[in-house]
Amino acid sequence: MDIEQDLETRLTSAPVVPLIGASDTAVAVDTAKALGAGGLSVIEVVLRTDEAVDCMEAIVKETSGLIVGAGTVLTVAQAEEVIARGAQFVVCPGLVDEVAEYCLAQSMPLFAGTMTAGEVQRAYALGLRTVKFFPASLAGGVPMLKALTSVFRDMRFMPTGGVSASNLGDFLALPSVVACGGSWLTPPAEIEAGNFDAITTLAQEAVAISRQARPTEN
Repeated sequence: MDIEQDLETRLTSAPVVPLIGASDTAVAVDTAKALGAGGLSVIEVVLRTDEAVDCMEAIVKETSGLIVGAGTVLTVAQAEEVIARGAQFVVCPGLVDEVAEYCLAQSMPLFAGTMTAGEVQRAYALGLRTVKFFPASLAGGVPMLKALTSVFRDMRFMPTGGVSASNLGDFLALPSVVACGGSWLTPPAEIEAGNFDAITTLAQEAVAISRQARPTEN
């Protein structure tokens, strides 16, 4: 099974992608393990600290059974680095042709950020069929996604930004949504306290919500 098929299979089972923003590799690994224990096996490590790539690489090397990607990738150089360090998918906050073309050439799954019809159309023209919808809540949420889906019938979306346990089910009820990304699953206060059981509980709750929203897929 190639990485795209594996991603598809896992996101069908548990369509939630938690975000990890860490500066300590040991903490990042413990957080990833806690999420995996809760049933979420697709993890996005966001490049928002100087040590983020080290944290991502540590998760790749020190865990098993997870698919680990890099988020907040802004440039081709960053894409090259995270792929070299073990990233299995790439997530960008926006759509940049050069980054998209590089990832496509590397057969690297990419979730490029979009929030307008123009950006979704550009992504479609580049050959992408799944994109990030960011920032989901500020960009119009579920109504905006319904409008985009009515026009771009072949496109699938990963809403991120403003997604939480309270609206996760609403997003996942849309057939065009492949998964939702979110940082609510990794609250800094719990991580700083070393309360990784709380992270596992949040992951379990997200899986339960996804199964209510998509009962036929589980």
